[in-house]
Amino acid sequence: MEVGDRELLEQIAGNTSIALLLTTRDGEPTWANAAYERLTGAGLRPGDLTLEARPEDAPAEVRWVSNDGVRRWFRVACHMLMPNGNSDPQHRLLYEIADMTERRAAEDALRDREHRLARMEALAGVGTWEWDIESDEVTWSPELLSMFGFPPTTRLDYPSYRSLVHADDVPLIEDTLAIALKTGDTFDYTHRMYLADRTTMRVFECHGEVTTDAQGQPVRVLGTAHDITEKRRVRDRLAFLAEHDPLTGLRNRRSITTYLDDLYDRDERPSGSLLLIDVDNFKDVNDLRGHAVGDQVMRVLGNLLREHASDDAVLGRLGGDEFAVVLSHDEAGDALAAADALRSSIARQPIVGDGMLLPVTASIGIALAGQAQHRDELLANADLALYEAKRAGRDRVELFAAEHYRHAADRVSEIQRVRNALDAGCLRLYAQPIVDLATRQVVSHEVLVRLHDGLAPPIGPREFMAAIERTDVCERLDRWVIASAISHMATAPARSAALSFAVNVSSRSLEDPTFAEYVIDTLHAADVSPARLAVEITETAAITHFESARQLVGRLSAAGCAIVLDDFGAGFGSFAHLKSLSCTAVKIAGESVRHADGSNVDSVIIDAVVRLAQGLGVLTVAQHVDREPLADVLRELGVDQAQGFHLGGPQPLADVISDGGATAGIGLAPRQGISHDRRRAGDGAWGTIV
Repeated sequence: MEVGDRELLEQIAGNTSIALLLTTRDGEPTWANAAYERLTGAGLRPGDLTLEARPEDAPAEVRWVSNDGVRRWFRVACHMLMPNGNSDPQHRLLYEIADMTERRAAEDALRDREHRLARMEALAGVGTWEWDIESDEVTWSPELLSMFGFPPTTRLDYPSYRSLVHADDVPLIEDTLAIALKTGDTFDYTHRMYLADRTTMRVFECHGEVTTDAQGQPVRVLGTAHDITEKRRVRDRLAFLAEHDPLTGLRNRRSITTYLDDLYDRDERPSGSLLLIDVDNFKDVNDLRGHAVGDQVMRVLGNLLREHASDDAVLGRLGGDEFAVVLSHDEAGDALAAADALRSSIARQPIVGDGMLLPVTASIGIALAGQAQHRDELLANADLALYEAKRAGRDRVELFAAEHYRHAADRVSEIQRVRNALDAGCLRLYAQPIVDLATRQVVSHEVLVRLHDGLAPPIGPREFMAAIERTDVCERLDRWVIASAISHMATAPARSAALSFAVNVSSRSLEDPTFAEYVIDTLHAADVSPARLAVEITETAAITHFESARQLVGRLSAAGCAIVLDDFGAGFGSFAHLKSLSCTAVKIAGESVRHADGSNVDSVIIDAVVRLAQGLGVLTVAQHVDREPLADVLRELGVDQAQGFHLGGPQPLADVISDGGATAGIGLAPRQGISHDRRRAGDGAWGTIV
């Protein structure tokens, strides 16, 4: 090499930013360029970096800390130089040392961003994808690939992804993307797809946007995907429960009455017939065999109706042991024949319950749609016919006739008995305890009414309440119970024990604009804190008379009374109104409670109610708790309090008050005060009731 060439090379080496170091094979430095000299000025010693590199190895990345404490990364490559003739017989090692600090920092930052993005996607349950339009390649985030059931490093092209999408949903996706590419708008769609195993079906909700270049042409599409399979399943389940009975799967009362309303709205004189089916002596089944057997009877009957009713029949369960069947038959003879066939199929089907065969029969009342002016009249006619079938000995079918109104007069006597009992003081109050599931302490009582007029036959509250619910006697009874309960709370023992009670209010009182003032005035006159009184309103009444219920609840809540929404979740129709009604507690419908210790569906429903109630600062109370395992499961699900014969049966209210020390406990502050705050009732809080 000529001298000029050597000088030129040294000049180039001196100007490059890459540090160069030439050493003997023993590591003795023989030459270095200016870039390397600058490193030695910062404290670099030859062995700090060169020891990490060997001629036969790939370049090494070495971390080094300068004198001023700055951490830096260098890429060190080592090359062996052959001897340069006789004048230089030794092998030499040339080290190239490139500063990689900024590149490493950028790579670390990129990895950190990718890690944080992956964690955010994992936490949010969302994956991302990007479609490069020019290359027509789709990139899926590792989280999304995992959601699809693939390893995070899988290379998944669009045709492979498309083959996993449900065939019915492919046009939706491609049409949506085509429109977005044309308009540049954001987009969203929901689709079904199989996971990598091509067996498991999931539902994904996708959102995205189109990125364009300076000329407005689309260059890439960015999107997110969220697995909403469970959310969709719960939504579909709740939508189903809004219109169906959870125990039998048949339509519920609201769905049936809506169908009948539509029937009369469509035709001035509608055709068809309504069958009301009621299980004979069903109360005995529940009392002797338990509610679990009773529920089994309901399920079997629901299946029998599906199996034996005509294909065009509309089937429903109105509640309790009462079913409804709407038939297309317009002739009395056809309706009677169809009803008797159903009755016979029920009687021929013994039901296994509690290890025994239970003979079950049913009575059926029939009313022709053309003989009624509207839905309520049709239901009333069918109910009168059903009553006649029961009165005639049960396991019978009766077609409504005008003479049935005469027999209805017998029920009027029940109304008169209640009216006379109010006048003569022959009504008695009972109280059933409410128990805190965590402490097993009695926290409050529900007030119940019983008829003690000494006449035969004796009638219970279920019978006389059904008879009076559409009369002014019901309003009188509501006010009597309110006044009597408050009067008992005003006694010295009740004050000392800070007892709190709850009173059920009928739909008649909901529509009475003076009822709220009556309650408040009665409390003030007795000098009883409104916080010690709770008013219970059933879900059905609250929805049917929502505006009246809202006004009553608002007035009583403002005065300090507690509000309980009774039978909450029976049809899942009141969720939207719960916040508007300013409730203090919700009493979970017994249908959802009875089998929570053995039914995953019921436990899911209760869990949903508990979560909703907790979010609104509302306590939850379960009813019909008749065994210890059920109480344990309810507590685990987060239910606050419960009542039922396992926890305590009704007792005369006077006895409860005389033993007042055993009934004092922790209560619930109304929502207007400290929501969901637990205090003693004597401090102005209401003991939660059912």
